[in-house]
Amino acid sequence: MRCQNTFLIQNKLGLHARAATVLAQLAASFDASITLEQDQKSAEADSVLGLLLLESSQGKEVKVTCEGPDAEQALVAIGNLIADKFNEQD
Repeated sequence: MRCQNTFLIQNKLGLHARAATVLAQLAASFDASITLEQDQKSAEADSVLGLLLLESSQGKEVKVTCEGPDAEQALVAIGNLIADKFNEQD
């Protein structure tokens, strides 16, 4: 199973260290290979360093691609996390 979608980074600090850590922990909980792409860069979703190197800031779009048995659930969960601004107050 493979699925993908594009999400808008809305939180003020973008995909910073805490947000990247939360995303990586979520991604690791699924039986799926999850990749984030922005501009010409890509990173495995379970790699905090890789996610930080994307330099995703507020207003940037990231494409999330999931492959594996849990692909659909992973895509929904990651989309919700991004939409909820990584559970940050701002």
